[in-house]
Amino acid sequence: MIVARLRRWARGHTRRRRYSPVGMAFHWTVAALILFQLWWGWRTGRLPVGPEKLDAYEIHADVGLLIFVVTLLRMVWRLMIPGPVNDADKPGWQSTAAHATHYAFYIALMLLPISGWAMLSATAPYQELALAGAVPWPQLPFAGLSPEQRWTIETWAEWVHGWTIVGLLVLIPLHVGATLKHELVNTDDVLTGMLPGLPTLHRWLGIEPRHRRKERWSPPDSGDGRSPA
Repeated sequence: MIVARLRRWARGHTRRRRYSPVGMAFHWTVAALILFQLWWGWRTGRLPVGPEKLDAYEIHADVGLLIFVVTLLRMVWRLMIPGPVNDADKPGWQSTAAHATHYAFYIALMLLPISGWAMLSATAPYQELALAGAVPWPQLPFAGLSPEQRWTIETWAEWVHGWTIVGLLVLIPLHVGATLKHELVNTDDVLTGMLPGLPTLHRWLGIEPRHRRKERWSPPDSGDGRSPA
């Protein structure tokens, strides 16, 4: 079975407390797309009304749909393929907070493109959409609704979109800060497990990574645990 083979292949990486190359690719691709989208959305909102602003919104929509699809694929991958059990999974409030943060990321990464999709479908129901600017994408079925109904949908979708952005702006520094704490203070193997073969931050700073020498934490059933990241 394909899934079983993928799991065996992934275990070759997770046994070394690292994510599989596919898991890493999903993580860093989504991270790059989100950072670009936040910047591009900020830039677009400050453009004067005109053709350039409309073109910028079109790019914003295309990238948003790409984030939606990549996030869905990543969620499917995470459901099928176990992630590594590492120092971030130690019992305690920090592990609980880390898992809650990851689930919050997934919720935000779904709400953001869906709310944007709803906004565009309500305000411009006949505008053509494209995934990554190439693959045709349908509008939500709002064209037959009354202007008042579409206005209500647009208003609520914009509210969700805005507050989800605020949530991401809180989650991102929390996630980055916690990762750096694990790496620099706790000298855990969390960041190392997600870097695609690059030197760890310790090496960049000329510090020997102590997590290689200290005793590793492992759960009772170590070897096939799941992590939500």
